[in-house]
Amino acid sequence: QVQLVESGGDLVQAGGSLRLSCAASGTIFGFNVMGWYRQAPGKQRDLVASITSTGSINYADSVKGRFTISRDNAKNTMYLQMNSLKPDDTAVYYCNAVRIGMIRKDYWGQGTQVTVSS
Repeated sequence: QVQLVESGGDLVQAGGSLRLSCAASGTIFGFNVMGWYRQAPGKQRDLVASITSTGSINYADSVKGRFTISRDNAKNTMYLQMNSLKPDDTAVYYCNAVRIGMIRKDYWGQGTQVTVSS
């Protein structure tokens, strides 16, 4: 069973930066897509950024130009570099990994809190 563990969440002032990490218990080489989602209180969980095994990247419009997603297969870790943070970025950030075979299998981390103060 693959486990994903997020880290790096913190309280930061607007304009600041954070780097989130998502460490997998096993190899991430077999994941077709990995991504970061976030969920603010009372809101749905939304995609922030995703990266495929071939390196294709997608960002939500609200974070384009500010956030950068990357994955290091050798370290079995995915990252989210977040710059120019805004109070609207405040949420619990979740790591997601998808393995597509005969069926689609999603794995989720437990989440890490990011709070941006104004």
